[in-house]
Amino acid sequence: MDKLRGMETFIAVVEHGSFTEAASHLEMSAVMVGKYIALIERRLATRLLERNTRRQSLTDAGRVYYEEAKRVLEQVSIAESSVERLRLAPAGTLRISAPTSFGACVMAPLIATFLQQWPDVRVELDLTNRLVDLVDEGFDLAIRIGDIHQTDLVAKYFCAYRMVICAAPAYLSRHGTPLTPADLAGHLCLSHTVWTARNEWKLPGVTQEVRWRRDAVLRCNDGYGLRMAAIAGAGLLLQPEVLLGEDLASGKLVRVLEAYTPNRARFICSGVRIFARCRS
Repeated sequence: MDKLRGMETFIAVVEHGSFTEAASHLEMSAVMVGKYIALIERRLATRLLERNTRRQSLTDAGRVYYEEAKRVLEQVSIAESSVERLRLAPAGTLRISAPTSFGACVMAPLIATFLQQWPDVRVELDLTNRLVDLVDEGFDLAIRIGDIHQTDLVAKYFCAYRMVICAAPAYLSRHGTPLTPADLAGHLCLSHTVWTARNEWKLPGVTQEVRWRRDAVLRCNDGYGLRMAAIAGAGLLLQPEVLLGEDLASGKLVRVLEAYTPNRARFICSGVRIFARCRS
């Protein structure tokens, strides 16, 4: 029989004064109560209760067992409550990988709000444009942009990640404003080593995808560096809108080819671990 259930039964007999009352409290038969008590006494090789037709009383061994059994069940209750709190309220360290510019501009403010809501959580935000291995490198989740090809990851769609093509007014005054992808042939390109590959921009056209191949006058792995070069008039820039919002609003940069702007999906990829206090 279950030792914890036996302890619970013994405590009920002591506190309710009889097998019958204990059975009613525990919603079991008085016969089953008697079996639990007999099993405990047989296992311990001593009597815990003295009983007659009028009353029952604890033996010295019974008093010791009663106090210790109560302590054990209280600890079990504390353990179960702790696990329940853990399930309901996240705590511990959450390791996140995110693209450098997006992580700094978008994730950092969101994390600040998250930490106010969950004060027992600590966040490690790793900003890199490298595709990390969530399991081998110990990350709980990663922000990925574009299609997900790893079948061992659990991916959740976050939102659309709108890209913009833009340039400084001074650049457009020198080189003209492109109206169609065909006009790009005479323009200078600033390329991010992550957003663009093989000196190629993939622009969704009205009926089919348009690809513009042109050697970039500047390639950089940091969006902030490309942004500053574009503001200085170095060329056309293809970059996430969220990173350029203030510059577009102030007129430092101007959108072009809006009908051909690509959108990318933003995903949250979760590792195989469950985030909890186990990594505190």
